[in-house]
Amino acid sequence: MDNRVISTVLRKIKQAATQWKTPVVVHIGKDKNSFRILISCVLSLRTRDEVTEPASRRLFALTDNPKKLLSLDPVEIEKAIYPVAFYRNKTQTLRNICRELVAHYDGKVPDTLGELLKLKGVGRKTANLTLILGFEKMGICVDTHVHRISNRWGYVKTSSADATEMALRAKLPKKYWIPFNDLLVSFGQNICKPVSPLCSQCFVSDHCGKIGVGDKHR
Repeated sequence: MDNRVISTVLRKIKQAATQWKTPVVVHIGKDKNSFRILISCVLSLRTRDEVTEPASRRLFALTDNPKKLLSLDPVEIEKAIYPVAFYRNKTQTLRNICRELVAHYDGKVPDTLGELLKLKGVGRKTANLTLILGFEKMGICVDTHVHRISNRWGYVKTSSADATEMALRAKLPKKYWIPFNDLLVSFGQNICKPVSPLCSQCFVSDHCGKIGVGDKHR
C-alpha cells in the first residue's frame, strides 16, 4: 500500500466513521481540556471505551485539576475509576503524574512530547494523543488498533507500537497524522477487529494486504 492508496482508504474510512461511535478519549477531548485528556488516556489503557467513559466522568465529577486530585483519598479515586483495568495501579499513576505537574509545571499539562514523556506512567501513545487533542499539535498516536491495522494493510512492517510510530512519521503524509488514530480506532473497533476481522464487509478490502489474516477471514 502506497500513499496514493492510503489517501483513498482513509477517505473511505472517514465517510464510514460518521455512522460509528466516537472513541471515548476523542469525545472527552472535544473541550480541549488537556488535563482531562491526559487523565482519560491513562484510564483507557487496556480498558474498553464503555468502561473508560463512565469512569472518567465519575472522576471528573470529583476533580478537575492536579491539586484537587491529590487532595482526594486514594480509595476515593479507586472507587471512582473502578472497574478500569489495573485501577489500583492507575490510581497511583494518576497521583504520581499530578505530583509532578504541581511540582514542576505549575499544575499545568506540558505541551511538548519531551516534557510529557518525563511524567512517570506516560508513554508515547498517551503523550501524542494529549498533544493532538489537548493542544492541536502534530503527533501520531499509535495504539493497538493503529499498530495492528497499519501492519495488516502492509503499509508498514513493524513489531512494536513505538516502531510503528517511527515508520508512520517517516512515511505517512503529515496531513493525516492527527486524524489517523481516530479513524483507525473506529475502523478497528467496528470492522478490522483483532481476532475476527470482518473482511467480507470491509469497504477497503481490495487495498488490504491482509497480512497475518487467516484464510477463513479473507
